[in-house]
Amino acid sequence: MCGRYASARKRHELMEEFEIELDTEEELGPDYNVAPTKKVYAVMSRVPRTEGAERPVRQLRVIRWGFVPSWAKDPSIGSRMINARVETVAEKPAFRKAFASRRCLLPADGFYEWMAAPEGAKPAKQPYYIHPEDGGVMAMAGLYEFWKDPSRPDDDPLKWLCTCTVITTSAEDGVGHIHDRMPMMVERDRWAEWLDPRVSDAGRLLVPALAGRLEAYPVSTAVNNVRHNGPDLIEPLPGDGEPAVLF
Repeated sequence: MCGRYASARKRHELMEEFEIELDTEEELGPDYNVAPTKKVYAVMSRVPRTEGAERPVRQLRVIRWGFVPSWAKDPSIGSRMINARVETVAEKPAFRKAFASRRCLLPADGFYEWMAAPEGAKPAKQPYYIHPEDGGVMAMAGLYEFWKDPSRPDDDPLKWLCTCTVITTSAEDGVGHIHDRMPMMVERDRWAEWLDPRVSDAGRLLVPALAGRLEAYPVSTAVNNVRHNGPDLIEPLPGDGEPAVLF
């Protein structure tokens, strides 16, 4: 499961990193405790709604984390659909249409996982921060969907809700001792194909971990509370020694 991550890059940094062609110009502040139902940056490729536009254009959008299928009666279902398992994403009714043509990249600096402590130890679950050793951006594989609110008039700007989910996989050995699931990553040279809605065999583009190395270290349990935020959340616990290189 991926239930929290950090995303502190500025919009202009992400635009350069992901070679964005079309930007909504909505700026999010640095978030070191991204949680379900929060707004997040998503990179997607769509044909612009302009006359004569034919090809998909890479865009940076702000959407909500927590997937709401187009057929859902209530958007609250999104809080329970923050992850899609790679093993079933192509067949599961909630995700299969989005997997076919509405794929996205969710930029992150790193993600959190919780490891169960020995019986009687405190805290019962120790949070770890897992991130690229070189400080690069992680491109988590995601899906997005549009949901139409039947209670709002057609000219209401809130008529449509765009949401997303993070695709997860079994954790590699280095991460597996912390938690048995981790986000799927898309390598840079596969971004264009993954985002292209015309590509039908996208499953082959997914990889279980970054091409480079990840490192992990325990952090404060302050991250457990979604009201806590700030760069202190990703600081190693004092006296814990060097971070562990996982890959």
